[in-house]
Amino acid sequence: MAFLVINKVNKAFGKTIAVQDFNLELQKGEFVSFLGPSGCGKTTTLRMVAGFETPTSGRVVINGEDITNKPPNQRDVGMVFQSYALFPNMTVAGNVGYGLRIAKKPVNEIKKRVDNMLDLTHMSEFGDRYPYQLSGGQQQRVALARALALSPQILLLDEPLSALDAKLRVSLRSEIRAIQQELGISAIYVTHDQEEALSISDRVVVMNNGAIEQVGSPFEVYNFPQTSFVANFIGTLNTFSAEIIDPEQCTLKVGDQTLAVVHDLSAKQRGEYVSIAIRPERINFASADQNNNLLEGSIKSVTFLGSIVRVLITCGDNMLCMDIFNNPYLELPKTGQHVQVACPREAVLVLDK
Repeated sequence: MAFLVINKVNKAFGKTIAVQDFNLELQKGEFVSFLGPSGCGKTTTLRMVAGFETPTSGRVVINGEDITNKPPNQRDVGMVFQSYALFPNMTVAGNVGYGLRIAKKPVNEIKKRVDNMLDLTHMSEFGDRYPYQLSGGQQQRVALARALALSPQILLLDEPLSALDAKLRVSLRSEIRAIQQELGISAIYVTHDQEEALSISDRVVVMNNGAIEQVGSPFEVYNFPQTSFVANFIGTLNTFSAEIIDPEQCTLKVGDQTLAVVHDLSAKQRGEYVSIAIRPERINFASADQNNNLLEGSIKSVTFLGSIVRVLITCGDNMLCMDIFNNPYLELPKTGQHVQVACPREAVLVLDK
């Protein structure tokens, strides 16, 4: 049985539908990210799990208990906010132990738990400082320690790293993941940063317009997107409209060029159009491999991006983006040069929705 069940949850604010028909099961110890653009409903869904919003319809169940209408302080969840929300008049230790004091825990137990949480988040030496004396990253560690101090059943994190610089975000997200795994706690992490979601999650819930577009492992949602939105939102992508030439042979036509796919097209008709997608890293300069699709075009631009080189190729009326790994001996093509590129048949994704 799933540890957290969000069943047929809907949320409306007046005539505006924020979340619609949201269904998800979260296992004990699982780390799940809600990923999507601003306004897609991910934070509203998180707040319904936390108890700060009540669903218009549907249920939220934790460990077999229906907590849909329970107040936040009766849900046994820990929340880490985007704005840290630390008490400025309390020390670091005071902030971390605040929930324990409200719960009227013994003084010795509070001190021991606070010390453990500060040690876990590498903040032991800062216990006597006040929030204004800390950096943004340190304040976020304190917020995390405070959320974990009450040993919640589920940890909820609402874009906790969005105010931090890029390098610190990478470091802290790894720490959050390590702490979550060490404690074995279930966690939901809200973010609009695709790299963040892909790097630390067991599963990713991709959301758009209040609804779930796709749920899967980072590997699945990146390599096998089920909708055009997922395909375009996660990573860089080449998307085209393609005409079916032969459903049985699984061949398509893009402009005046033919592509073969491994996707089953038997339910489609000759002349029907479908959307296809190809990741830039699945394209290379043509080789002798007869199983590859071959495309011809001319170089529009070559952009050096450090670890990769991005090449834009004009193929008829379409623009093709190709990423190749950088190395010191790479021979880069010239603008205007005619080239032939290839991609495997399995690299051409036919989007189902």
